[in-house]
Amino acid sequence: MGHIISVHSYRGGTGKSNITANLAWLLAQRGRRVAVLDTDLQSPGVHLILGLEKDRITETLTDFLFGKCEMEDVAYDMSATAGVTTPGGALYLLPSSMKVESITRILAEGYDVGRLESHLQKLMKGLRLDVLFIDTHPGLNRETMLTTTLSDCLVLLIRPDSQDFHGTAVVLEVAKRLGVPRIAMVANKVASRIDPASVVDKVKQAFGYEVLGVLPLHEDVATLGSRGLFAAKHPGHAVSLELSSIAEKLDPGPLSAPPGS
Repeated sequence: MGHIISVHSYRGGTGKSNITANLAWLLAQRGRRVAVLDTDLQSPGVHLILGLEKDRITETLTDFLFGKCEMEDVAYDMSATAGVTTPGGALYLLPSSMKVESITRILAEGYDVGRLESHLQKLMKGLRLDVLFIDTHPGLNRETMLTTTLSDCLVLLIRPDSQDFHGTAVVLEVAKRLGVPRIAMVANKVASRIDPASVVDKVKQAFGYEVLGVLPLHEDVATLGSRGLFAAKHPGHAVSLELSSIAEKLDPGPLSAPPGS
């Protein structure tokens, strides 16, 4: 069975959705079957990065959570659009609704994590997924933290900022109590004048968890402005190379069931 990886951050603006989308694409380029589940229901955005046009979206994760469709109906094959070229690789997206009324209802009512959990394994088996990424809503709320309990791995993003360090400590304590099997960290938006090795040491000393990588703050990433996959557009860039290294560390190996099984 495939692995579930939640990508989370204490605050918004850490680059969570961009990193999730790029890691998913990089793993698909390694021949893995990958999906991204956008559970940032209040502010969805992965569809923009992966190039899913609005007129193609008929059902969303929000519709599934409200019982209007099945989870399989929400999975859009983005392999061709995202430029997955490796044989055997595939990339799917399960987007959330951008409709104001849907977002307002989610904010008012929340959603049933149990309904999500009961259908995830069926989805993963049906799509023969090696990896399912869950792009979470930042911060601490009931739904987000319960969603992380469904994960084999929690990747927590952190910036070299005192507020991030303080809030991240709280998130990690909650994740530890929830029993997430593997917790790893990624430092993002690190100024070029700061030595990456010193960032790794600082994060390890502060929290005690493995650090998968340190992503530099770079003008080229800001210039792209979420209009596509950075690693696909700039494959030799320092940011892309570090993302590739992180993806390799998250690669669970050849887990796909053979066709026809």
